[in-house]
Amino acid sequence: MYGLLVKLIAAPLVVVLADALFPEVDYASLYQSVGVGLVLAAAGHLLELMLLRRGTLWMSTAADMVLAFLVVWLSSTLFPGARITPIGAGFTAILFGVAEYVQHVSLIKSGRTEKG
Repeated sequence: MYGLLVKLIAAPLVVVLADALFPEVDYASLYQSVGVGLVLAAAGHLLELMLLRRGTLWMSTAADMVLAFLVVWLSSTLFPGARITPIGAGFTAILFGVAEYVQHVSLIKSGRTEKG
């Protein structure tokens, strides 16, 4: 539950930050970037439940980055006025990956990834 709560805050912030920082990421309005962040949070949490445990830090982080790239890049087809290039989606995925890496390390060290 802690992981989901952090993701629901961090993921939209990362996408909004990417929209502000990178000219290759251009959402027409704030709700679009926040919505994409919430989708990333939910999907990232499901990936975390399936993959994250001791010994899978890099695999989980890489999966989150691939997920972020695809969701951000494909979101430009969903939202009118949104323009995201593959490079912009890649920059956003890297930013998202850094945030996820920090969270994954924290979850693994605290033992919150243990199932059962």
